[in-house]
Amino acid sequence: QVQLVESGGGLMRPGGSLRLSCASSAFTLTNYAIGWFRQAPGREREGVSCISNTDGATYYADSVRDRFTISRDNAKNTVYLQMNSLKPEDTGVYYCAAGTLISWDPGSYDFWGQGTQVTVSP
Repeated sequence: QVQLVESGGGLMRPGGSLRLSCASSAFTLTNYAIGWFRQAPGREREGVSCISNTDGATYYADSVRDRFTISRDNAKNTVYLQMNSLKPEDTGVYYCAAGTLISWDPGSYDFWGQGTQVTVSP
C-alpha cells in the first residue's frame, strides 16, 4: 500500500528551479513531521529539509539553506519542497518521509515514498 507519493522531479539545468510534492491519500500529513531526504549514487541518504507537525518549524541542511523551501498545503494534504538555484550536487533521488518526531535520522520516520529523481546537469 503506497502511503506517500512524491512528484515533481526531472532534469533541470544549473540555476533552475523545481518543486517537489509529497502527498498522501492514506493519512493526514498535518499529523506528522515530514522530512525530505535525498540519495545520490554511491552515497548515503541525507536529510535535506524537514517541517514540524507541532509548531511548523522548518529546518534545512547547510547545503540547501537559502535555496530550498519546505512548506505545507493543508487543504491539499501535501508538503512541498521548492528548490531554487539548483546545482549539479543536488542531483539524486528525493524521498519524503512521515514520522511522529522531527529528526534528521531517516530511521525516525515511519512512512516513506518511492522517491523522485532530480537531475541537475548543463
